[in-house]
Amino acid sequence: MKDTLAVHEPASPEGRGQAHDRASRAAGPLGRVRGIREAEDIRTAVPRVLRVSGAVGWRLLVVAASLYVLGQIVAYLAAIVVPVAIALLLAALLSPAVSLLHAHRVPRGLATALVVVTGLAALGAVLTFVVITFVRGVPELGAQLSTSVDSIVSWLATGPFKIGQAQLAGIQQEVLDTLSANQAAITAGALTTAAAIGEILTEILLVVFTLIFFLHGGAGIWQFLLGVAPHHVRTRVDVAGRRGVAALVSYVRATAVVAVVDAVAIGIGLAILGVPLAVPLAALVFLGAFIPIVGAVVAGGVAVVVALVAQGPVSALIVLAIIIGIMQLESHILQPLLLGRAVKLHPLAVVLAIAAGLLVGGIAGALLAVPLLAVLNSGIRSLSSEADEYTDPADVHTSEPEHTGPDEPGLEREPELDRGPGPAPGRPE
Repeated sequence: MKDTLAVHEPASPEGRGQAHDRASRAAGPLGRVRGIREAEDIRTAVPRVLRVSGAVGWRLLVVAASLYVLGQIVAYLAAIVVPVAIALLLAALLSPAVSLLHAHRVPRGLATALVVVTGLAALGAVLTFVVITFVRGVPELGAQLSTSVDSIVSWLATGPFKIGQAQLAGIQQEVLDTLSANQAAITAGALTTAAAIGEILTEILLVVFTLIFFLHGGAGIWQFLLGVAPHHVRTRVDVAGRRGVAALVSYVRATAVVAVVDAVAIGIGLAILGVPLAVPLAALVFLGAFIPIVGAVVAGGVAVVVALVAQGPVSALIVLAIIIGIMQLESHILQPLLLGRAVKLHPLAVVLAIAAGLLVGGIAGALLAVPLLAVLNSGIRSLSSEADEYTDPADVHTSEPEHTGPDEPGLEREPELDRGPGPAPGRPE
């Protein structure tokens, strides 16, 4: 009886643990195999489309959340991010001049100072000339605008619409009343604009300060940032980054040349037609050219409106024809010739990038969207290229547009691929 009671005596916790271990060892591989089979049965019970959609869906959610957080951070730091980005664009434009002076045994610090001072002096001279020309041309435009308004009023009264003088007087009075009612808002807007001048000056100083460091020590800054990448992929990231910078240099250089050609051609056409404010309008065309497609359309539209108001529909149609011809020249000759393979972007991608940039960051976003897309395009193509796997970073020259990477992976560097998986020349094993 005692033995029977001993058999049914509850086991201690230690005993239960030992019994569980013995049971697990007894089950051994069979238990694990049974668990794997059960998991596979559950997996096969879920349709493959649903499994793939779920896997892709949660990854897309993670990427979207990351981009949203990054966008919020950039928006919060816009007063710093935008000046630094503009300084990077200017550095891409001016770095070849610094490199040229440095190659002629001019110290890099002195070369940077010469390029920055010369650039600021040229910019100040151009802005002064544009402002003076604008101030001188406004009275003439005002007189022509008054004449055009009188002509429009006369046409509305005597033309097919037969609008009476009382109705025209009422329309003019409504305009005056609207201006008087919104005078406080206009004044507040002017005060806000005046208060923003201080912020603009601060951002300009930040642009100049950052530009100096980019031109003088850009290579050191890049090496510092490159240290974040893992060691086994650092060389590949270095090559991709240099490809991206080369694409940025090519884009800014080509865009500047296109902007100058557009501004000079349209300015000459406006001057020949006698359109007021030809020089300020040419300057507006120059600035608008840095926002591809959209900027040229907006700046050209302003020029057409000024010609319409000042000289009538015939002059406006001639200006429109000049702008369309220059845009065709730009699209089919200048951009393919100057950009080539350096910045190979589809027009739809450019328009969508500008729209997204305008929606997210306003004018600054539209200005920076296409350069960012060009850098990402060139960098991603380099990372996906089998040829760049054996490229030495020292062989990538950021100041030479023709060395921004092959169109397709493996098409232009077969000799390097034929060497096999060994190290590239000059790269330690």
